[in-house]
Amino acid sequence: MREVAAALSRAEGNSPFLCQLIERQPDLVAVIKSGDFDAALAQSLAIECENDPAATLRQQRQAVALVTAIADLAGVWDLARVTRILSDFADSALDTAIAAAFAERVPDASVQGFAVIGLGKHGGQELNYSSDIDPIFLYDPEILPHREREDVADSAVRIGRRVIELLSARDENGYVFRVDMRLRPSPEVTPITIPVEAAISYYESSALAWEQAAFIRARAAAGDKALGEYFLKSIQPFVWRRSLDFGQLANIRKMSGQIRDHYHKGQRLGPGYDLKRGRGGIRECEFFAQAHQLIHGGRDPGLRMADTRTALAALAERERIGSQEAGTLADAYTLLRTIEHRLQMLDDRQTHSLPENPADLDRAARLHGLDDGAALVALLEPVVTSVGAIYDGLAGEEEESTKRLADEGLPLEDQLSALGYADPPAVAQRLARWRSGQLRAIRSSSAREAFETVLPKIMEALAKAPDPSNALARFDNVIEALPSAINFFNLLDARPALLQLLADILSYAPTLADALARRGELLEGLIDASAFKLPESCEALLAELDSRIVDDDYQTLLDLVRAFVGEKRFAFGVQLVEGQQDPLAVSHAYAMLAEVAVLKLTSATVAEFERAHGKVPGGELAILALGRFGGEALTHASDLDLILLFSGDHGEESDGARPLGATQYFNRLAQRVVGALTVATASGALYEVDTRLRPSGAQGLLCVSFESFAKYQREEAWTWEHMALTRARPVYGSPSARTKLKEIIAETLVAPRDATKLTEDIVKMRGDMATHKPPKGPLDVKLLPGGLVDAEFTIHALQLRHAKGLHPQLDKAADELVSTGLLPEGFGQAQALLTRLLVMLRLVAPDCEIPSEPAQAVVAKALGFANWGDVMAAIEAARSLISAEWQGIGQRMNDGFQENGI
Repeated sequence: MREVAAALSRAEGNSPFLCQLIERQPDLVAVIKSGDFDAALAQSLAIECENDPAATLRQQRQAVALVTAIADLAGVWDLARVTRILSDFADSALDTAIAAAFAERVPDASVQGFAVIGLGKHGGQELNYSSDIDPIFLYDPEILPHREREDVADSAVRIGRRVIELLSARDENGYVFRVDMRLRPSPEVTPITIPVEAAISYYESSALAWEQAAFIRARAAAGDKALGEYFLKSIQPFVWRRSLDFGQLANIRKMSGQIRDHYHKGQRLGPGYDLKRGRGGIRECEFFAQAHQLIHGGRDPGLRMADTRTALAALAERERIGSQEAGTLADAYTLLRTIEHRLQMLDDRQTHSLPENPADLDRAARLHGLDDGAALVALLEPVVTSVGAIYDGLAGEEEESTKRLADEGLPLEDQLSALGYADPPAVAQRLARWRSGQLRAIRSSSAREAFETVLPKIMEALAKAPDPSNALARFDNVIEALPSAINFFNLLDARPALLQLLADILSYAPTLADALARRGELLEGLIDASAFKLPESCEALLAELDSRIVDDDYQTLLDLVRAFVGEKRFAFGVQLVEGQQDPLAVSHAYAMLAEVAVLKLTSATVAEFERAHGKVPGGELAILALGRFGGEALTHASDLDLILLFSGDHGEESDGARPLGATQYFNRLAQRVVGALTVATASGALYEVDTRLRPSGAQGLLCVSFESFAKYQREEAWTWEHMALTRARPVYGSPSARTKLKEIIAETLVAPRDATKLTEDIVKMRGDMATHKPPKGPLDVKLLPGGLVDAEFTIHALQLRHAKGLHPQLDKAADELVSTGLLPEGFGQAQALLTRLLVMLRLVAPDCEIPSEPAQAVVAKALGFANWGDVMAAIEAARSLISAEWQGIGQRMNDGFQENGI
């Protein structure tokens, strides 16, 4: 074990503290020399001084310090193992001290009602070699044991004081841990032990920004763990905010600047350099990770970890930071913390600075296996430089602020004219209204400050927008509708690249602008690289949704799903506006998103319903999607066409505390499911749901049995209902239920039909639709002659006549009908072109009127054309082809019937 011998030699030669421990503990050193560090650790923790917990803890601490130091110096244990062992010992020491304090005050009572929350490196299980601990002591006055006629608050404080004394008082065996209580709420006025509900109230209402960051690394470390976990769960909304808090990023920038200023002597690498607080040091690695955790962790629970290196890896994996940045910072953090430990091993002091005395600096270097202090500084130089550069990119060198409009320099209208606005007086009037205090979003002083800070950038971006007039008007609508805009403005200030996206959205897409006016936080979702990718599958999308769920509360889930769907739907729309995806691919993504929402909310609603009413033996709920949802081709504004069905015997009864007959059970459940999908919550609306395609339409039961559904389709359904069934697919239910429904659908669609009646029904239905639902505008490619409805009717007629192309997706159906000669070449491309246009128009021209010239260019690009004229020519050609097929459908069908002797 040459490495162990060398480590012991370096320790004896360079660290007075370790040399003393080696001399005092020969038996432990013998085990260490054997290389069995696990046995050495176990021997250290087994030290026991009878009836003297203080002596026990101090002797254990010295033994653990020796074992971890030599294992560290020998390279047997890595940094993660060393810091975890030190943190675990802190937890154990706290538990021992708490038990001793209880035994002294209330000997017969168990330890309950008193919890220790570990913060900082202790909370993150990354404790330093010679570190303070930063706990918060909490108690529950309802269950904390106390002496007779003693006030429970006094008892809690006395227990806290005794715990601190047992850990931090020095004697001939040294101390266990220095205890710093300054991280508790309002330490200047509060007692050292705080009632748990008072602490929760503080963090819900009065806590400071730095305390939010501190609780990233909070952990129930000792004492009554259940009480500690209750506290941490209660304050989760304070720590992990659903809305991205870019004000917090500004606070972290400010805090970092203050640290650099306060510890200015330790900023330059060399003797005296502060490894913790210096530029490019440990704190900047931690702050970099914590800033991104605070920004993204409210929406992504997978980022809520306490230790720095794991957080960096998770942030990189989720593409919140670059993988190279994460690797650089993680490696730097490892080296910086390792050297920090070397400094603390010298004299068992909580120091973070390279010694200014050359001899001491040389000793620290030799402890690490280097020749001298110069070699140590050279080792640190590239690491410190890299961290400093990365952190500067986060904190941002304070730019010279853009001149505040009209506060100085040129008159306001001249400034607006210089920016390029065509009508400066009108724009100036808007600005005056924004600054008037009339808008609730910009009424408070903090909101006005945030607004004025980013206003020059906003005005410049809107002036350069593709359509400045529309962009400015829609921006006005957004800030007028927002209840609060502080974080909206902070976001734009922190992420200037979003200003260009915002200008595009406001210029091109009134639908997205309206969504932004309802929920300003939708813009936050665009800061992730993943916002510009489409989901690979429903399973991947469902996994992403599941990763955001932190508890099983039903009402919380309703809100969360709405927020998730709104965010994704908005991001898909932005991808269309930015020309990054094929509209057909986005249409499919909209459908996957709706399917995930149906799956998640239906499952949760079923579980909630079963708690009250139990299950129906042999029965289950199933859902069919029809229309564009069934065909997996939704637009941004599509509603969901659903049929809700149930399997099993309708004569059965549920087995719960409040039993219901099967028909009543599933109809009530179906109503709850529809409500879960449609009711507006604090997070907004989700989908409109249309259930009129069910048997007997609006007059029928909302939910019928499989058998009733099959019988209705076989004996009573109208032709239009069978047309609708061509696009039906199961989206909820067990595999066996889905298989059964597919069999019913297939049996219905291949059944023989009366040729004349089929033709008459379809032609009449299209005529009625043309009479009662005329096109809304010149671009209503759904209802115009030769539009998508004519294409769909043509396809459905051929599907029902020939039992060919029976795919819910119209593009696949059309392709098969073309391959069998029932449709001409080019029909599928014509239908696809109109579908792409429909998907785009739902965003840029929901009124079906001709969009502005800038929006025309966006649509042309999305459809693959050079200009709007080419788009219109292609649309006319597509409509002509489809119209010809529709006009001839009746004649060709009758000809086909005659050829087959029908």
